[in-house]
Amino acid sequence: MMEKRTLGNTDIKISPVALGCWPMTGMTSPGATKDGGLAAIRACFDLGINHLDTAYMYGAEGESERFIAEALGSRRDEMVIATKGGLHWENGKRVHDASPATLRREFEESLRRLNTDRVEVYYLHAPDKNVPIAESAGELKRLLDEGKTRAIGVSNCSVDQLEAFSAECPIAVCQPPYSMLQRDVEADVLPWCREHDVSVACYWPLMKGLLAGKLARDHVFDEKDSRRKYPMFQGEEWQKSHDMLDKLRPIAEECGKTLVQLVVNWTIHQPGITAAICGAKRPEQIAETAGGAGWKLTDGQMARINQAIEERGETSSIPPV
Repeated sequence: MMEKRTLGNTDIKISPVALGCWPMTGMTSPGATKDGGLAAIRACFDLGINHLDTAYMYGAEGESERFIAEALGSRRDEMVIATKGGLHWENGKRVHDASPATLRREFEESLRRLNTDRVEVYYLHAPDKNVPIAESAGELKRLLDEGKTRAIGVSNCSVDQLEAFSAECPIAVCQPPYSMLQRDVEADVLPWCREHDVSVACYWPLMKGLLAGKLARDHVFDEKDSRRKYPMFQGEEWQKSHDMLDKLRPIAEECGKTLVQLVVNWTIHQPGITAAICGAKRPEQIAETAGGAGWKLTDGQMARINQAIEERGETSSIPPV
């Protein structure tokens, strides 16, 4: 079974690889099906993954949360469910509203969709520029005090926002984007979290599939694929990343692992990283990423990987949410 790590200063134990349930909704990722999503969730039981990451806005009608309820059934208590509030869809457009009333309404709806009376972790999905973050934090603190969630998390926050939030509500976990190609948080957010005993569950560890190494250099993205609009998936930036992947493949072969598993392993062994949230829309995808845990790179292999990352050079980060 996969090792478990403690979430912040709570007694919650989570697997270092989490299943990210956004891709299975198919909103930005072609080829997703309900059957594939349900199978991916159920596969977690055998893989030793007990950490499911979702959100109120994962799916136009909350499909991700509904899939979790259907897939888990009577085995719900075996999983750590993390969901988020503060973002939702209206007429196909994303709406940002982290006011206390909206957070409360979305939380209660999430419980109904998930068919549960509580969640283990509830996140502020992102700070709302129109709502003081202290107000958002205050409502989440009330949910915590009511026992409706066992821990509170924040996503997509700066250090200043973490400070302001934590003054009103204890933070157990922070969820930023982080990968070999997007390491901005190493300068400030990760040190802050280590200092304050806050876990970090990062998203995009495979950089939206780029680091999986399964997209050829001449890959043409579907018109519905959201990745095609980002510079990291175009031109010279795209080619430089492929040059880096070519340097990593021999190291993965030495380990008897896939490139995906090498990247996940590197990620979960970075200072301050508690878990990597790996999106999947089919069971074989989460099965592969699960193989990134349970072993460790040697110091020499880690040094070669870090050199390849350094030679690749700085990247143009993708804005969160």
